[in-house]
Amino acid sequence: MSQFMGPLTGELFGELLVRWQKQHGRQTLPWQHTGDAYKVWLSEVMLQQTQVTTVLAYYARFLQAYPTVSDLAAAPEQDVMQLWAGLGYYTRARNLHACAKQVVDRFGGCFPRTVAELESLPGIGRSTAGAIASLAYGVRAPILDGNVKRVFCRYYGVEGYPEQTTIKKNLWAIADANVPKVQPGIYNQALMDLGATCCVPRSPSCSVCPLMSSCVALRKGMVGLLPTPKPKKPRPELYFLSLIVQDERGAVLLDLQTDKGVWQGLWTPPFEACDGQADLADLTRLASAWVDRYGLQAHRLAIERQLTGLPGRPWLVHELTHRKMHFRVVHVKLPVAWELCHLVSERPVPKIVHKLLDQVQLLTQGSVSQQNTLDLG
Repeated sequence: MSQFMGPLTGELFGELLVRWQKQHGRQTLPWQHTGDAYKVWLSEVMLQQTQVTTVLAYYARFLQAYPTVSDLAAAPEQDVMQLWAGLGYYTRARNLHACAKQVVDRFGGCFPRTVAELESLPGIGRSTAGAIASLAYGVRAPILDGNVKRVFCRYYGVEGYPEQTTIKKNLWAIADANVPKVQPGIYNQALMDLGATCCVPRSPSCSVCPLMSSCVALRKGMVGLLPTPKPKKPRPELYFLSLIVQDERGAVLLDLQTDKGVWQGLWTPPFEACDGQADLADLTRLASAWVDRYGLQAHRLAIERQLTGLPGRPWLVHELTHRKMHFRVVHVKLPVAWELCHLVSERPVPKIVHKLLDQVQLLTQGSVSQQNTLDLG
C-alpha cells in the first residue's frame, strides 16, 4: 500500500479542484458562465437549504418576471412573495426584495464587487458574498456553504459540529488558505459541485472523487461520521385550531400575516394556538372569537356542531425545520361570494394552506386521517 501523504493545501489543492471542475463539474446550470452578478446572487439565495432541481423552475420564473435587479426592486413585495411561495424559508424572499432595493438605491443597480460591500446587503452572508464576488467578478474570495463544509470536514478530518464557533473558525481558515489566485470562481464552483455530486451526505461516490487518495476521512473510515451531526434538541410541538371559510367561488378567507414570524408577508386562514388536549370549551372559545371578528353569527351553530366531534379526530401534522405543528380544522361554506375571501392562486400562501384545504375535502367526504408534511418555511 502506498504511503498516505496527507491532504493537500493551498495552491496544490486549488489547482486540482480547478482541473476537476473543467473535466467533471457541472457546466449547464443556467446561472453559470454568465458573469452576471444578479443571476449568481439570485441562484445563491435560492440554493440556500434548497436542492438544485427545485430551484431551477423558480429561478426561471423569477428571471422571466424580473430580468434585472432594478425590475425586482420595483416589484410589489406581495408579487415577489407569491412568486416565491412554495420554495420555503420565506425570510429569503423578504431579504431578496430588500437587497434588490438597496442595490438600486446604494449602488446604482449594479452589485458591488467587494466581499465587504456585498456582505452589507440584506440576506448576503460571508459565503454568499464570496460566491458572488468570485463567480461574477473573479475576486479571490472563499466560500463555506453546506456542501463545502462537508468536503472540508471529510477531506481534512475535521471533527466537531461545523457550526460550533471554534470548528467554523477552523473551516473558514481552511477555505481562505485554499482559494487559488487564478480562476477562483471556477475553484469555488468546483467545491460546490464536488459536494453536490460526489461528496454527498449519504453514500458518497468516493471512488470517483479527485481527493480520494489524500482524504483523511476515507483513510480513517470516518466518511459516514463526518461532518459531525448537530446535537439533537427536541423540536417544540405546537397545536392550532384553524378556520377555513370558502365562498361560492371556492375562494378562502385569508389574513395577511404581518407579525414577524415564519410566514410573515404570506396569507393564511385564521388559526389560533390551543392546548394539545384542548376540550370542547377551549375550542368553542377560540371559534366564538372568530365568529365575532368576521361576522359569522349565522354560522355559529354549524361551527359548534363541528367542534363537538373535533377532540377525537386526528391532527394534521405539519413539520417545519425548527418546530412541529398540529392542526385541527373547522369549515364554513358560504352560498355567496365574500369580499374577505381570496383565491389561493392569487395570494402568496405557505404549503400548509393547501394541506388544510385537502383536510377540508376529506372532512366533507367523511374520511379523515392524520397527515404529515414537511414545509421548509
